Amino acid sequence: MAIQREDYHKVLITKTTTVYPRAHPHEARVIQLSNLDRKCPLLMYLVFFYRSPPPHQRLSAGSLFSSLKTGLEDTLSAWYPAAGRLFLSPPNGKLDLVCTNSGALLVEAATRLKISELGDLSQYNDFYEHLVFRPPLSSSFSDMPLVVAQVTKFGCGGYAMGVGTNHSLFDGLANYNFMNAWASKTVGKADEAVELVEPVHERGRLLVGRGQIEENLTRPGGREKMTRVTAVDHLYLLIEQAVFMKRMDPDGKLQGEYKFSDVGSANHEQSVLRTFSLRSSMVVKLKSKATRGLSGTSCSSFEVVAAHLWKARTKALGIPKDRTVCLQFAVDTRTRMDPTLPKGFTGNAYVLSSISCTSGELERETLATIIEKIKEAKQSVNNDYVGAYLEALEAPQGVLPPLPELTMVSDWTRTPYHKVDFGLGDAIYVSPLASPFQQVAYFMQSPNDGGGIEVRIGLLQKHVPAFSHYFLDKL
Repeated sequence: MAIQREDYHKVLITKTTTVYPRAHPHEARVIQLSNLDRKCPLLMYLVFFYRSPPPHQRLSAGSLFSSLKTGLEDTLSAWYPAAGRLFLSPPNGKLDLVCTNSGALLVEAATRLKISELGDLSQYNDFYEHLVFRPPLSSSFSDMPLVVAQVTKFGCGGYAMGVGTNHSLFDGLANYNFMNAWASKTVGKADEAVELVEPVHERGRLLVGRGQIEENLTRPGGREKMTRVTAVDHLYLLIEQAVFMKRMDPDGKLQGEYKFSDVGSANHEQSVLRTFSLRSSMVVKLKSKATRGLSGTSCSSFEVVAAHLWKARTKALGIPKDRTVCLQFAVDTRTRMDPTLPKGFTGNAYVLSSISCTSGELERETLATIIEKIKEAKQSVNNDYVGAYLEALEAPQGVLPPLPELTMVSDWTRTPYHKVDFGLGDAIYVSPLASPFQQVAYFMQSPNDGGGIEVRIGLLQKHVPAFSHYFLDKL
């Protein structure tokens, strides 16, 4: 009997189970979250694609599911907050985490589709949404798991692992460490090339009490010494600019062609996710261009690609030369605080740093000049900056519309997810799904080219050709 095309693309869920910690080392207790944790209490998804193992190593779907379940049980014993739930803590109504051993969700699924039929895995595909499990929305945080995973077997014998972790639980580095811990427990041994860390779940010095800023202000010279949070200052400048140009409603909604539609809305085609690949040779070429004639000068791959992307995106969007534009990037505070945070810190530890100029100035400035500004902005992230940043998050938080003048980048190159091995070898590719912040550019390590960088970014469809030209062709 011929396979009906509509059935061929279906993903059938065959099993759903709640996975609990194998051991219960801690009684139910509350972990107070930091303001960084509270920014985005949503499940963020990654899809891992694995090719079919050789016949002599091939596992049945049931056997793989059982191994993943056992590995997750062991992992949750040490990473026990992942089996907890979020709740609104009385009396202040702030989001915190209660360790309840309520478990994570593990789902088994199958499809007749072959991985090869998905085409270029680096380019976002709507089918990826069927490779993750999205729990039904609930009016209560206490009903929502913080970790959900779906393992899907393809018709070719390959697998996809769609994993969602709540951003209030982990940041990117902590999530990577969690995934490696789970993988090592699943296969029964640690990958010698991967360092497993002992998790530290308490938020410690990232907890800032109300009134601390007032205390700082009352000290002699306190007001003059207060650290400015440039990322916040620059956002206010861009918002004021948008209001002045009458591109933003009083309620904060962006008008006109720059509006990004919500995922799943009727106008979703207005914005698209695209991945642009920079080969290692292209990154080397950019570095050479940036440091040409400057003896003793060096830069990281992140710095040079971020500078190049900022120039390319601003040019592609055709932002007038007199407009203020801004580049913001996430900085890991773990080693920038004094004393440093524990190596195994599992909470959110990234803050935004920022540089700004006019569009015309950006076009004229060299890569070397922009890179130097990026370095200075990174160096400004210290105890005072982090404290001021946390205090700034005490203010009521609205949803920031995707301003065209704002370029945001997040560096994932130090978290090579494609090397996470659940017994299936390295992943062919690991794709993040559409996030609430489609305009953010994610830098990911290329799975096929050491030193190469893949850049995932959301753009309006009409801007894609120009961005591709300035980003890839005008190196």
